[in-house]
Amino acid sequence: MKDEDSDDWAEDGLDDENPFGGEPIVLPIENVLDLHPFQPKEIRDVVREYLDAAYEAGLRALRIIHGRGIGVQRKAVRTLLEQDTRVKAFGDAPAEAGGWGATWVEME
Repeated sequence: MKDEDSDDWAEDGLDDENPFGGEPIVLPIENVLDLHPFQPKEIRDVVREYLDAAYEAGLRALRIIHGRGIGVQRKAVRTLLEQDTRVKAFGDAPAEAGGWGATWVEME
């Protein structure tokens, strides 16, 4: 009988870096990032990595969907944008593109 507390990732072909096994899934970088699938604690890293990848891919007009809620993720996203020297401007998306539930970003 297996000890339920033991960590048998290696035995199953899994590891701490990729607990689901196999190769990581690489998603295409597009001009829209929807943050809904991510946990709040992941948002800052996801946005930073997205900005890096989008910039490297030559994308300069972006939209980040953070949702309306009470504004916590919106504030976190905009704080990161204010600190990124590549960002020329940002603001609420047009109503048809999410309104205050999304932020448009213009990069240099």
